[in-house]
Amino acid sequence: MLAIIKTGGKQYKVNEGDKIKVEKLEGEEGSKIVFSEVLFLGDEKDVKIGTPILTGVTVEGTILKTAKGKKVTGIKFKPKKRYKVKFGHRQTMTEVEITKIG
Repeated sequence: MLAIIKTGGKQYKVNEGDKIKVEKLEGEEGSKIVFSEVLFLGDEKDVKIGTPILTGVTVEGTILKTAKGKKVTGIKFKPKKRYKVKFGHRQTMTEVEITKIG
């Protein structure tokens, strides 16, 4: 069973047993989480496409851990003003294992 879910402003393609990293979600490690915004659900036999979201369909997962992601750097620069600033940012990510689709 394949599903496409939406969380944190992004879309993720998931199967049962997949481990995905999404933007930080509230909850303790080991707790259950339910994704209610399911955009697509399908397998080899039938397909359901939401307009834009499927009603009555959820994807369940378990929170494995919460940690910081890779560093992203950026630069602010203003020409002819001797202004240049380099900055970095590490987004907090939550790793989720998908347990049930349906």
